[in-house]
Amino acid sequence: MLKYAFRRIMAMIPVLIGISLVIFTLLYFTPGDPARMMLGDLATEAEVQALRDEMGLNDGFAVRYFRYMGDLLKGDLGTSYVSKLPVTEEIMSRLPVTVLVAFLVMIFAVLIGVPAGIISAVKQYTWVDSIVRVLSLLGITMPAFWLALLLVLLLAVNLGWLPASGLYGPKYYILPVISISAVSIATIARTTRSSMLEVIRSDYMRTAKAKGQSPRVIIFKHALTNALIPILTIVGIQFANGLGGAVVNEQVFAIPGLGKMMVDAIKARNYPLVQGSVLTLALLQSMVNLGVDLLYASVDPRIRSQYVIKKKVHMKETPVTAVLANTGELDGGLK
Repeated sequence: MLKYAFRRIMAMIPVLIGISLVIFTLLYFTPGDPARMMLGDLATEAEVQALRDEMGLNDGFAVRYFRYMGDLLKGDLGTSYVSKLPVTEEIMSRLPVTVLVAFLVMIFAVLIGVPAGIISAVKQYTWVDSIVRVLSLLGITMPAFWLALLLVLLLAVNLGWLPASGLYGPKYYILPVISISAVSIATIARTTRSSMLEVIRSDYMRTAKAKGQSPRVIIFKHALTNALIPILTIVGIQFANGLGGAVVNEQVFAIPGLGKMMVDAIKARNYPLVQGSVLTLALLQSMVNLGVDLLYASVDPRIRSQYVIKKKVHMKETPVTAVLANTGELDGGLK
């Protein structure tokens, strides 16, 4: 298990390098001059060029990229053009808000989506199943920002029940969590329904019913346990998407998180802050995917046993078997 986790962590390195190259290339060819943005329209061309030389913006693409990667290997994400503070410091001041909102969204989505999917599977082809399927379809097709604007207009502007923007107390989280979690609830409910239906039709489920076990035990102990792998997968994906999708929703609700900071940095041509934010979100998504993969072994004993069997086979492997396996003769003989 530790070797698998180590391999996955090492595999993140080329992914992050590729993401850094893509975002650096996009920002390099993006119209706009950070030096002009910092000095304003009244600055002379000589002043702008002097600042560009000081910031290294007049260097070529390769020089700037390798200089950036060299600083990145040292743990330096650069300095913000606007605040003159280290990018790492600015990201860490906003990151907890984004992670907290994404975590609340995921809890809310799981608490509603999983039970809805279970009920829909158990009550297949009934009016309950039809309602869940229709609502799930609406949740998937409805844009999150559009739902957010509707909720703000109805609950904040017209009725005045909830605040429309900011993040100054518990009630300020309600509208963002509801609007962001709509897609996750629908996706989790559909996945749970499909996975539960596949398990319910299995032979061991009929055996459990023949033994006289209660429906509650059959559904939650046997069916849900064996259907958890696809559910865990989609929960991890939705949590990672919630981290990345915070850009739009934080703008709508004026949440002081990483997404809003990244949008403001793009407007100000604050390239180091944009690059650092994108890399941070990419790293978080990769860590979430790794955590979900490691959870598989703790949830499904069959996956855990595969690690044990592979380890035992490797330990008991004879020298002759090892040589044959390496030369390919063992596989050829078995075929």
